[in-house]
This record gives sequence, C-alpha cells and structure tokens, in this order.
Amino acid sequence: MTTRTPESLHETIRLYIGPDAYTFEPASNDPQEKGETLTIDRRTYDISLNSAGRVVPSSQEKVLTTYGLLGIISLSTTDFLIVITGRQHAGTIRGHAVYRATEFKLFPFDRLSTTRQLLKHPVEGILLGLVKAHLDSGRFYFTHGFDITSNVQRQRGEAGEGKAVWERADDRFFWNRHLQSKLIGITSSNPSQDLSRFILPVIYGFLEIKQTTLLGRPLTLALIARRSRFRAGTRYFSRGIDPQGNVSNFNETEQLAVVGDDLWSHVQIRGSVPVFWSEINTLRYRPDLQIMELPSSTEAVRMHLSNLLSNYGAVTCINLVNQHGYEKPVKEAFETALKNIKHPNVDYEYFDFHAECSKMRWHRIQILIDRLEETLLQQKYFHETPSGEVKSKQSSVVRTNCMDCLDRTNVVQSAIAKWVLTRQLREAGILREGDAIEHDAAFVSVFRNIWADHADGISTTYSGTGALKTDFTRTGTRTKMGALADLTNSITRYIKNNYLDGPRQDAFDLMMGAWVPRRNVPFPLMDERALAVRAVPYVLAFSLFMIVSALVLPRTHETSLRPVFILFTILFFLAAFYMLQNGVEYVAWPRLNPPHEVLSYEGPGFRSPRHGRGWAMWGGLIPAGTRGMGEKVRRKVGEIEMGLGVGGAGEAGAEKKRSD
Repeated sequence: MTTRTPESLHETIRLYIGPDAYTFEPASNDPQEKGETLTIDRRTYDISLNSAGRVVPSSQEKVLTTYGLLGIISLSTTDFLIVITGRQHAGTIRGHAVYRATEFKLFPFDRLSTTRQLLKHPVEGILLGLVKAHLDSGRFYFTHGFDITSNVQRQRGEAGEGKAVWERADDRFFWNRHLQSKLIGITSSNPSQDLSRFILPVIYGFLEIKQTTLLGRPLTLALIARRSRFRAGTRYFSRGIDPQGNVSNFNETEQLAVVGDDLWSHVQIRGSVPVFWSEINTLRYRPDLQIMELPSSTEAVRMHLSNLLSNYGAVTCINLVNQHGYEKPVKEAFETALKNIKHPNVDYEYFDFHAECSKMRWHRIQILIDRLEETLLQQKYFHETPSGEVKSKQSSVVRTNCMDCLDRTNVVQSAIAKWVLTRQLREAGILREGDAIEHDAAFVSVFRNIWADHADGISTTYSGTGALKTDFTRTGTRTKMGALADLTNSITRYIKNNYLDGPRQDAFDLMMGAWVPRRNVPFPLMDERALAVRAVPYVLAFSLFMIVSALVLPRTHETSLRPVFILFTILFFLAAFYMLQNGVEYVAWPRLNPPHEVLSYEGPGFRSPRHGRGWAMWGGLIPAGTRGMGEKVRRKVGEIEMGLGVGGAGEAGAEKKRSD
C-alpha cells in the first residue's frame, strides 16, 4: 500500500464516471497521491482502494473535478454517491483555508439508470427530492487543514497523533457521519483498505471569519457554530430530549480571536430544554404544549448532563423561558429535572428575559452578565501562543436556552461573547484596563454583525427564517423597524412550520439515518384523508376568490352580486372554522417518522387545552369525520410501507442495516 500521512486529506479529486465504475483519483502532482485511487464497482457495489497507478480513462468515461466525497446514501432502488462540486472560500484560520460547500452532484450506483431517470420514479423521485432540498438549503463547511468538527481546545487536548481526521472528529458534529459509514466500515474492518484520506468530515451550521482591526491593531475574528447531528430536525417537529440524552437544536458556538499568532477561543452551547416535551401544530399561531413524564425522564436528563460534563467540564444552565403564562410549565419541568439530579457541577441561573427587557429596555441584559461575572472569571478561556504553549484553558461552559434556543438565546450569547472578548483583548495588550471595544465603532460593527449573521444562520436551519431581535444584535438598540421585521419573520415562521416543515424534517431523518429506506417497497402516494376533508382548503380558496371578485368586478343596477357575496362569505367562514377545529388534519406532518407517540400520548405530565382535534371534542354533536393524521399516528412506522423507520436518531442513535 502507498504510505500516507494519517492526518492529511485529499483536497481536489478527479472523479471518472464510467458505465461500470466510479473512480476517484487525487488531482495532485505528488507521486504517492497519484498512485492512490478509490474505485466503486457499479456492478457489485464493491468499494476498493488501489495502490497501483490508474490506467488512462476510456473514451466512455466523463471526468469531473470534485472537492470531497460527502458520502454514500442508500435509497429505495439503489445507492447514490454524493460529491462536492462547488465550494466558496469562507476564510483562513492560521494559514488553513476553510470552505463552504455550495454545489453537489448525485450519481446512482445502478448501471442502467441515471439520476434524471430516477427522479421520475414514484419513490426514488421523492427521496431524491428530499436529499437535494437538504443539500441546497443547508450550510455545510469543511477544511483539509484541521479537524473542523472540534473546538480548538479539544483539538489540542486529544491524543490524536497518528489518527485520521475522521477518527479524531467530534462525533456529535460530524454531520455526514451516516453518509460516510460505508467508507468508515471498510477502513475499520480491513487495514489494507484504508480510505481515510477520502473521508471528509463536514459540519452543518455557521462559519464566518473577519479580518479587521481594533484601535489600529490587526486581528482576526471568527465565529463557528456546529450543529449536532443527534436529534436533528425542525422547530416544532424536534423538541426536548430523547432517551439517549440528546436534545434538539444543540449547537456549539466557538468564538476565535487571532492577534499576531496568538489564538484565543471561547465556547458556548445551546440546546432545547432537556425534558420530554413538544408543541403540537394545530394551525393556530400558538401550538398545543405538552410535557411528558416518562419513566426514563430522569435518566435521560442525567445522560445529557453527563455528556456535557465530560466534554466541557462544569455547566452553568441559563434558562430564559418565561416564568408566567404559556411557557411556565416548561420552566418548571426543567427546574424539577435539575432538582431531582442535584449534580454538584451543574449550576442553574434563571433570567426572565421578556419581563426584564420589556418595553425595549435591552440594556438590562447587563443584569444577567453581572450575575455571571464570577462564573466567567473562573471559567477562563483557551489561549495558545505562537510556539504552541497553552497559556490557559476553558474549564466550564455556559448552556443557554429559551423555548426555541434562537432569538433570546442569541442576544444573551452575544453579550457573554463580548464580555469574554474584552478580557481576551486586554490580555493581548490591545485594550487597556478601562478601555472597551465600543471605543472603536468600526470594530463594534464587525462584532455585532458577525453575531447577527450567526443568529440568522442557526435560526434559518431550525425555524426556516432569520432570527428575531437581530436589530439589537447588529446595532445595540431595539428599533421599531426591527420589531416590524420580527413580525414579518414570525408570520413566515407560522406558514413554514405548519405547511412546509414536514418534508424538511423528513430530509433531516433521511440524511442522518433516522429513517432507512427498504429496497423496492411500495410508497403510499395516496392521501388517506377523506375526500371531503381534502376538499375544504379548495373550498376556502375558491370562496375567497369569489368574494374578491364580487367586490371588484363592475356591475349594473340590473345585476346584484349580493347573493353571490353572501353565499361565498358563508362558505369561506364555514371552511375556515372547520379547518381550525380540525387543524391537525391540515398540518404538513413528517411522513417518514410521523410523531405518533406524541400525538397519542395520554400519560402523566402537562398539556395545554387541546385544539384542532375535531369537533367531537366540543360536545360530540358533529363527529370528526377525518381519516388523516389523527388515525395514522396510531400506526407503527413499519406499517407505512414506505420504509423502515429507526426510532430516535437512526445512525445518530442506532444504525440499522438496510434490507434489500
């Protein structure tokens, strides 16, 4: 075999596309690299590493330049190769270029089909659409120079010498881990087939690097958000914790500052409230809230905290959930869970964000920062000199949450980051005691905008829109225009979360391995709801059209449109009323892993008044004549006959072997 450096990855790779095989060849002048090729046999699906020099491609082959192999995904008819064909330079950290993946291509293993042909297949077309939508809408970052999945302190602290990049990667943030499972399996089981240089870890989240100055001194400011692949999903279809202790919307945010060749790093984390809870869409603006007290609740929280303690040291939990009204039960459930565990290295800090900062009193965030000051002083941060000497390490972490872990969380995290950065820059000699970064308006603008971009990036991947309250993050003040922008985003979130997020959740489940297709199994394309139920939205839309027509169309005194107007106004309100009372039937639910356990839960816990479950709940005068989601949620996932669902997080929980 060709000798290699375990830490290195192939940067640019030529893909030879032939009728019988796909072959990857490093596009390098290094004679050792040029001798190493990876071949995927399209007849047998075998994957092999070849040390001998590759023969000249035949005339039938096409050649494509790629920047990495994202992985291999198994769908209902064949496996697909996913490669990165476009990249955008995101910046440089200590001489290492970091890229955002911008374009991808999929190639089927099946010799007799093309991707274009398979898009017309009734099953494969839908699954390919989910894959493409996920790739097109996601924020994927990679580098060939260092382990981008791990924060700097973890990189320096691990015993990774001699290990390949994928072996050193933080499993939580190795987003394409499921897609790389075939290559990893071959490498792990057969030392002579070491594919490590082709296994490229990719993160999903946010990354921005800015070259700037502060008081005339040059420095690099970078922000990296790594989203966990465990319990990945969308805003209302992925809440709370799972039995393995993974929480929804878990993100690690690392702020890096480079002054000269000195490197400073500070890490914060966010994640959904770690109890079993959910919000059930019903077409109302505010979903139904449900908290489930399961036998595994305490153990799940314990596992979550143990994972945080092992990765970060002591944990300070900042809870920003409202202490009154709709959110109060979530706050109380979190506090009860922490009291049941009573871990000595877990502190709890409550801050009623909306009450403290109401009426645009956003300066009151400082109240929380003052309360955290002693914790942050003890926590410290990571600092490495140009010689590689580690001057200090971060000994603990702040975990922040609100309901969505988006808007309020963003504001608090940026305030903590500013406090820490000020300390770091004083140590670097840029700021003197008493100085503040606000003394340089240009730098303040850079800092605020990078954190606002970070807020938008995390929010878009989870809720479907940019973050709220970013006017404060960008400018330091709350404005009326910012409030108007928040209103627009809130309306957009409502539409997406109720009518569009089902397929987005399906895409997460498919890409993470939370649902694994079975070969040649029928896919239920038919809408199983009663015809009358399916017709109601069309009645609503047509009635609205006729009402508008009656109001704007010209008419003479001989012709009155009043009867038409009255008729369709009545139909409009009847249809709207029916949809609201049966809202669960009109939500775009995930189809691969429908939330049947949540919707059918009747055990102990808290639940707000139920809505959208049918008119039978209002006295039983008119039975709920639906056969849609309300009935389907009671079925096992295996009965969907669309594929084999894996509870939890698939490979991000439990890998399941595909049955052919």
